[in-house]
Amino acid sequence: MKQLMQNTRDFGKACEGAACDYLLKKGYKIKERNFTVKGGEIDIVAEDGDYIVFVEVKARRQGYDVSKYGRPSDAVNEAKKAHFRSAVREYLYKKGSRKKPRIDVIEIYVGDHGDAFSMDIKHYIAAF
Repeated sequence: MKQLMQNTRDFGKACEGAACDYLLKKGYKIKERNFTVKGGEIDIVAEDGDYIVFVEVKARRQGYDVSKYGRPSDAVNEAKKAHFRSAVREYLYKKGSRKKPRIDVIEIYVGDHGDAFSMDIKHYIAAF
């Protein structure tokens, strides 16, 4: 696990997996991961009751200075939101859904405790 968490790409995938586990425990149904379109990607597509939920996952490692750099979800700036909304429209065009669309953000803080890791997850429903 230590090696996995050192590689940036693997770190992101591990955190997306943790976000999926979190959503499953909350009763969501995971429909798809890493839906990619030109100019963007949706990390997780899930269903929650009457909603089809498009989830952006943002994670940071232990030692990340929130007071200096802001929350991980702050990295979802206006340009990122526009690309994400475009990816959502593309998903709905290609795959369709009768459910109401919603965009959530999941923030994950990963703590390194030697041989173990902890994850603090914050879920922002209808984030933008």
